[in-house]
Amino acid sequence: MRFKAILLGLLCGCWLLAFALNVPVVAAQDAAATEAAVAETPAPEPERAEEAEAEAPDTLAALRSGTDILWTCIAAFLVFFMQAGFALVETGFTRAKNACNIIMKNLMDFALGTVVFWLIGFGLMFGAKKAGLIGTDGFLFEASDNFGWAFLLFQTVFCATAATIVSGAMAERTKFTSYLVYTVLITAFVYPIFGGWAWGSLWQGHNGWLSDLGFLDFAGSTVVHSVGGWAALAGAIVLGPRIGKYVNGKVMPIPGHNIPLAALGVFILWLGWFGFNPGSTTAVGDGAFAYIAVTTNIAAACGAIGGTACAWIKFGKPDISFALNGALAGLVGITAGCDCLPVHFAALTGLIAGVLVVLAVVFFDRIRIDDPVGAVSVHGVCGAFGTLAVGLFHKEAGLFTGGGTSQLVTQAIGVGVAFAWAFPLSMLIFLAIKYTVGLRVTAEEEINGLDIFEHGMAAYPPGFVADSISGTPLTPAGMPIGHGLGSPLGSEVAGASS
Repeated sequence: MRFKAILLGLLCGCWLLAFALNVPVVAAQDAAATEAAVAETPAPEPERAEEAEAEAPDTLAALRSGTDILWTCIAAFLVFFMQAGFALVETGFTRAKNACNIIMKNLMDFALGTVVFWLIGFGLMFGAKKAGLIGTDGFLFEASDNFGWAFLLFQTVFCATAATIVSGAMAERTKFTSYLVYTVLITAFVYPIFGGWAWGSLWQGHNGWLSDLGFLDFAGSTVVHSVGGWAALAGAIVLGPRIGKYVNGKVMPIPGHNIPLAALGVFILWLGWFGFNPGSTTAVGDGAFAYIAVTTNIAAACGAIGGTACAWIKFGKPDISFALNGALAGLVGITAGCDCLPVHFAALTGLIAGVLVVLAVVFFDRIRIDDPVGAVSVHGVCGAFGTLAVGLFHKEAGLFTGGGTSQLVTQAIGVGVAFAWAFPLSMLIFLAIKYTVGLRVTAEEEINGLDIFEHGMAAYPPGFVADSISGTPLTPAGMPIGHGLGSPLGSEVAGASS
């Protein structure tokens, strides 16, 4: 009951805060409308005729506006479909006994994120800013035209992407209710405030201080992916590793239960990225989205190649999990510069990101940070690299294209600020949750699976789900045959998989 009360309190608090902040704006708008209505007087008939002729709708302009709205909505729909991709990747790369929990988290972080971002996040991100820092209006967002609604939808699905990245790094040992509390906070404050610094000018010209510096992140390698990745890193550190992941100083594999499911998720994400990157134009314009689609696709392809080659050389086998994460790394890496990198440099960016993600996964394992799906490596590390790649390979301002170091320095500032904002703030949030309502499930719940204990159901027939300790099948009640909840941990936990 305490968890439910906290979550309900957060939602109500966001609602009341947004309403309180929005009241003066609405009142001012109503007053202005009233004054305009009082001041308006009928014009003489000749003048009315002239005005009607001058105000005749520009058919071509209306068509362009409608096309831009349609394109932005279609892109938003594609990005929304990425939520399914994230859910499948995370489910496939983790164990069968936690599949319901994974799906539930990916569903609810989008549901909660949608409401919270509309209530308060959009206003903090795109409202009028003082000193380019935090938005002060636009809460309980109410658009004045149809493009405003399309823009809200597009930004909402981006916010949900940042939130769901955290889920993968914290998989298989996080309390569901505690995860929901964090979801509210990342979508209300962590993501929108930094997003406003870089992207505030996208709506009504309310510039953020990073964009004023000349920081470039076209579709969110840092704004979305690194912010989500650094938040995921904080969560993984505060939670600690899964039981059996590190035994006697050795890294023990805990393989996912369904690689085909993860592969399907990656293909869905690859498709969704054609909304994520090209859709960030939010306009058909001169068709620039076609070029962005090409750079996006070639970076993903080269990322898969880089991940496969690096894993093959390092481990002696072409590991499918690294190939899949290599494709995602290429997509994350090109997201910042998909509009401004030459195609050959887009390919190089994807290739480097594919190699980098393999090395990053190995690095985090060596320092005992357990990330079941490689979310920190894919989104945090490769998002930072992709943002720096703009300073290296930009068509005009890149270091390797004759533009000097100015843009690279600006990009590095943005990457550093994102880490300095998202990581410590998320760390504080997770520590606060840990020492108040609790962040991690009990050992018994982790061993036997979050599906049964958190949600009261299993994703698969009982015989399909094996106990992570002994490999014995679960009974219909969810308890392992021959093992009670207090079963001592044996050495066989290392490397076991459900």
